[in-house]
Amino acid sequence: MLAIPELAMPKTRTVTTVCDGKREVWTDYEEAKAYFLELMMSTEGEERDRAECVYIQLLHGLDECSDEDE
Repeated sequence: MLAIPELAMPKTRTVTTVCDGKREVWTDYEEAKAYFLELMMSTEGEERDRAECVYIQLLHGLDECSDEDE
């Protein structure tokens, strides 16, 4: 169960992504997800893997998503 009811959560929130060394702050979480999904579907190889890594983290609702191993 969520601590905050889903309806009370803001519809937009900021998220920071780091992909291929490029750091970007998004003001719309859904826009960031759409961008990385499109990038993941339109590229191949290492670039696709990086986008997929960030996209999966976005799906999990993280506020900071990176393609780097920590």
